[in-house]
Amino acid sequence: MNRRTAAAIAACLVAAASMTLAGCSSGAVPDGPDIKISGAFMPQPVGDMASGFLTVTNSGGEGDKLTSVTSEIADEVTIHETKGQKMQHVTAFDVPANGELNLERGASHMMFMGLKRQLKAGDNVSVELHFEKSGQVEVELPVKEATYNPKHH
Repeated sequence: MNRRTAAAIAACLVAAASMTLAGCSSGAVPDGPDIKISGAFMPQPVGDMASGFLTVTNSGGEGDKLTSVTSEIADEVTIHETKGQKMQHVTAFDVPANGELNLERGASHMMFMGLKRQLKAGDNVSVELHFEKSGQVEVELPVKEATYNPKHH
């Protein structure tokens, strides 16, 4: 076999291998999470604690988890769910594939404890949401009047 024939065969093998790999990889890995935040707000707090609410929409083909929340405005931010009129701390919230996580009054929510300054309607609070797969997402929570309660974000 001469060099020219060997080079042509090698080029064909490389081209065939690339097409095979491309064919195997397209569609083999499902879509990851695609996280968007909407409807974020914090009712004006009374005292040194506050709650926060928002909707996390995942339009991706893979679920995710909200694992924690941080903010410089508070000593500690935790995530809670309310079941049967009882509030309890949770370690994470599922964000289903092609679904939503709703943090809303009387249900799942964020709790800001040890506020470092008094907040009033019109202020904004910077918050970092930490997701298991999507990483950190920064959100601004506008402070609304204490009685603010939208039907759905």
